[in-house]
Amino acid sequence: MNICVFCSASGTLPPEYYEAARQLGRWIALNRHTLVFGGCRLGLMEAVASAARAAGGRTIGVVPRIVEEGGRESDNVDTRILCESLDDRKAIMVQRSDVFVALPGGIGTLDEVFTVLASASIGYHAKRVVLYNVDGFWDSLLAMLGDLRGRGVIRRGFEDTMCVADSMEQLEQCLSCV
Repeated sequence: MNICVFCSASGTLPPEYYEAARQLGRWIALNRHTLVFGGCRLGLMEAVASAARAAGGRTIGVVPRIVEEGGRESDNVDTRILCESLDDRKAIMVQRSDVFVALPGGIGTLDEVFTVLASASIGYHAKRVVLYNVDGFWDSLLAMLGDLRGRGVIRRGFEDTMCVADSMEQLEQCLSCV
């Protein structure tokens, strides 16, 4: 299975986020899956990719040209797909992945998560997004989505597209349903 991981490229995050990224990278490799990621050598992106590679896994880095030109491309990329923009990157990641896991992240991660969820909601694909809720990171987003659902602006079936995991064990369960 190709597992795409969306996450922060920030270098100033709590240690538990890095540990969760490393656990996920190891799990992907040890279960003979392939990591698809943004190809950046910073933050959680590098943590998940380096852990996957260290455990013998394969990685696909979808690298925007601006990341390459800025010298921020990860050395932990087996298959490199160069793209022109973040829109291209998302389209390639959706095409090349079977499921998506969101570790803690900012605006870029939210953009990626909502792009996948929105395209699934109108029938472009039936791929699942798993929010890895490390230390309650996604709690406020989940509250907002619950409010939107209560207001009737989220389509039925949305819950089937998204899974929430509060631990590595729950994440494994979410991924086993793919």
